[in-house]
Amino acid sequence: MERLQALVSEDMAAVEQLLAARAASPVAMIPDLSGYIVSAGGKRLRPLVTLASAHAAGGVGPGTHALAAAVEFIHTATLLHDDVVDESKLRRGKAAAKSVWGNSASILVGDFLFARAFTLMVETGSLEILDILSHASTVIAEGEVRQLAAQGRLDLPTEEYLAIVEAKTAALFEAAARAGALSSGSATAADALAAYGKNLGLAFQIVDDVLDYGGTTQVIGKSVGDDFREGKVTLPVVIARRRGSPEDKAFWDRALDPARQDESDLARAIRLIRATGAAEATIAEAQAYAGLARQALGALPPSPHRQALCDLADYCVSRLN
Repeated sequence: MERLQALVSEDMAAVEQLLAARAASPVAMIPDLSGYIVSAGGKRLRPLVTLASAHAAGGVGPGTHALAAAVEFIHTATLLHDDVVDESKLRRGKAAAKSVWGNSASILVGDFLFARAFTLMVETGSLEILDILSHASTVIAEGEVRQLAAQGRLDLPTEEYLAIVEAKTAALFEAAARAGALSSGSATAADALAAYGKNLGLAFQIVDDVLDYGGTTQVIGKSVGDDFREGKVTLPVVIARRRGSPEDKAFWDRALDPARQDESDLARAIRLIRATGAAEATIAEAQAYAGLARQALGALPPSPHRQALCDLADYCVSRLN
C-alpha cells in the first residue's frame, strides 16, 4: 500500500485538489456535508487503482486525474446513500454524515456528487470511459437493491452472495482499472487490468465481511457488527449457519432479524463463525480472488506500478492480521 501511495503521490495530490474544488457549491450545505466526508479521507483505493493502472498501461494521460476524481466521487456518493439505507452511525471512523445533517441531506448531496462525477467523466473527452463508468454506476445500484432483496434469506446461495459483491463493490474497482488503462491511451492492457480490478474488489469486500465479525472500527471505517445488526447475510454467516447444529441455525434465524436481536447476540455470532471454521473458509475465498488479481497482472510488462498493484492485492487480505 505504501509503495503504491509513494509512486502516485504527485498524481494523488492533483486528484485531491480536484475533489476539493469540485465539491464546492454556493449552496452552503453541499460543501459542508461533502467536504466532511471527502476530507475524512478513507483509503482512496479506487483512485489509487485508477492512477496505477494508467501508469502500468503506459502513463497518465490528460484526463486521468479527472477520471480518478470521478471514481472517488461515485464511491463517496454510494457511501452517503448506503449509510441512510443501512442506518449506519459511523463512516471512515467518525459520525456518518446522515447522523450530522440527516437522511434527506445525505441523499441529496450524494446525488450532487454523482452529478459532479459525470461532469468529470465528460471532461476526459472519452465516450468509452463515460460508457464504462456510467455502466458501473448502474451495476452498483443494482447490486445494492439485490442485497436489499436478499436481506433475511438465510439460505442465500454462495453464488448469489458473490454476484451481489461483484455488483456493489467489484464493479467500480473493475471500471476504475479498465478506464485508467484507457486514459493512458492504451487499450491493450485494459482487459488484464479490468480482470485485476474485479478480483481485487471481490477480495476486498469479502475481507470486509469477515472483519465485521472481529475487525476494528479503524480498519473497516464503520462500526464492527454493523452487518450483523442490519441483518445482512454475508459469506461468513452463510458458511457458519450451513455448518452449524440445529440450535445454531435457530440462533441465526432469530438473531439476523434486527427486531429480535439482543445485546449478547453479536458475541455469540462471532464465536460461532470462529468455531465452525467459517472465518477461515471466508478468508480462503478472499485469498483466492487476490491470487486471481495478481495473476491477471502477468499480462502486463514488469514495472514498479505493476508490482505496486500486486502488493495492493496482498494488502487487501493482510487487513485481517
